[in-house]
Formats: sequence, structure tokens, C-alpha cells
Amino acid sequence: MLQLRYNDGIWPNLWAMAYLITGYVGGLLLIIYEPIWFKLLGTLLLAHTMVIAAYMVHECAHNTLFKNKAHNARLGVVLNWLTGACYERFEDIRYKHNRHHTDRADIVAFDYRPRLKRHPLLLKIIQLLEWFYIPAVELMMHALSIALPFVQSQRKDKRLRVVTILIIRSGLFVGLFLLSPWAPLFYAIAYMMFLTVMHFMDVHQHTYEVFETLDGKRGPEVKQFDREYEQLHTYSNLVSLRHPWLNLITLNFGYHNAHHERPTVPWYRLPALHRDLYGEDQQQLLPFRNLLRSYHRYRVARVLGEDEGVVGDGESKGLFFVGADGVSFLTAH
Repeated sequence: MLQLRYNDGIWPNLWAMAYLITGYVGGLLLIIYEPIWFKLLGTLLLAHTMVIAAYMVHECAHNTLFKNKAHNARLGVVLNWLTGACYERFEDIRYKHNRHHTDRADIVAFDYRPRLKRHPLLLKIIQLLEWFYIPAVELMMHALSIALPFVQSQRKDKRLRVVTILIIRSGLFVGLFLLSPWAPLFYAIAYMMFLTVMHFMDVHQHTYEVFETLDGKRGPEVKQFDREYEQLHTYSNLVSLRHPWLNLITLNFGYHNAHHERPTVPWYRLPALHRDLYGEDQQQLLPFRNLLRSYHRYRVARVLGEDEGVVGDGESKGLFFVGADGVSFLTAH
């Protein structure tokens, strides 16, 4: 029997899931039909419902929806199909993200940066695509979910899963094409918009060390960093401080310091928790307008992420903060 973890979660989660389902289905229908403004509206709707689906996956990873851990996992599996992260096992996504919290670091199995340096042509292509605001690094990270099982022996047990899902998703795209030849293009645009939003929210939330220890034994980072370090190297990137309802665009994910302080607090309680914990203290809060400018300014330099820049203070806070690529919670490598 399904039991919510928190009694006050029924209406917030019901509304979120209702919007997610109707928006996703409605978005698909709109990109199939004429006129063009239907397709444009459907593209925006698809992109945003994928964003909400991703953050609901995040909620499932922290078991904030249901009392039973298995029920959270089952919903997470379904939602991963909407986000395109279904090539990864939900449990692997949950494990990696929980390591991010417990180790207070960015734990990966495959750090693309040193590999990319050895392939200058590929690096230039990715940097060029990022210059054109195409989320090439995010696309590459999701592509690695498909490729790594065939190049890393420790992941070979995922090969059948990847091939099966590729066949299913390819069939669905063929079906979409048959309904409307332009629909797959608008879906692809929606997906890139979705990845861009996820990318923007991720890059400035931490100044953590990166450790390539996900598939092996836990490294020295386990005991190296404490809760004080975690809060000092975590940042909140709210869409709006003056109008809190605007933060629902990303399901309150911008309240990131509050989330890291108490990871099992559900998304709809985060604004109140943020106020309780920090009050008027805005030390870790980064101005949204400055992050937009830095996201634009460092979109190419961020690909290799050799210098995260400075977070800064005052009016320039966040303006010269480069941030880090390749840290999405939707990938398990």
C-alpha cells in the first residue's frame, strides 16, 4: 500500500505530478499538430515538465515522497524515462547522489576532463557547440551512459539493458516521426532546453572537489570534509528572493544550502527551512542576474573547468564564478 512519507505532502505532490503528467502528454500532442505556435507551446511545456520530472527523481532519490523506499524507487524508474536518463539504473543514480551528500564532494566514475584534453578536435567541437548555447557537455554525459557499458568491463552487466532501451526509444521516436515528421525536431529542442535549465542550476551550487572513486573504494574525501565545509562550499541560486513562488519553476532546487543541511526535507518545505536556518543571512545566496551573466561569459571555459573562478561578494557576487560542468544527478558515472 502506498503511504506518503509526510502527511502534508499529498496536495503539493499531487499538483506537481498532475502538472507533470498532463504537461508532458499535452506537450507531445502539441508538437504533433499544426499550427506552428502549437509546436512552440508544446516545446516549452515538454521542456518544463522534464525539468519537474528530473527534480521529482531527485525527491525519489532522497525518499521524500513515500515511506517505503521501494515505492520511491519505482516512481523514480518511471520518471527517468521522461528525462531520458533511463539508460542508468535508478539505484545507481541514487547511490551516486547520496555519495555526493555523505562524502561532500563530486564523486564520479569517469572524469571526462583529462580524457577530453587528449582529443583536441573533440574538445574544440564541444567548446564550439557550447559557444552556440548547445548543452554539449550534458549531451556527452548522457551519451556516456550508453557508451560506458561497452568500454568499461565493470559496467558490462548494463549492456543488455542499454541495447533494449535503445530499441524501445528508437521505436518511439519512429512512431513520433510517423505522426508528424517535425515532431522529433521539436522534441530534441525541448530536450536541449531541459538540459540547459538543469545545467544552469547545477554549475554554481558547489565548489567541491572532484574524485573519480564512484566505482571503486571510497577515497580520502569521506573523512576529509565536514559539515562546515559542506555549507561553505554550497550555494543557493534562487530564481527570486522577492517572489518565492518563482522558485517552483525548478521545484525549489535553488534552496540548496537548506537541502544539504537536511536532505530528507521535501521540496515544498525548503523555503520555510531556508528562512528558519538562515533568516536574513545571504552569505551563500548568489544573485540570479549575476549567475545568468557568468553562465554566458564562461560557457566555453567551463568545459574543462580548470579554474572555478571566484564566488566574490557584494554587487559582483557570482559574477566571476565559472562553476563546474558534468555534475548532473541524472547520470551515474
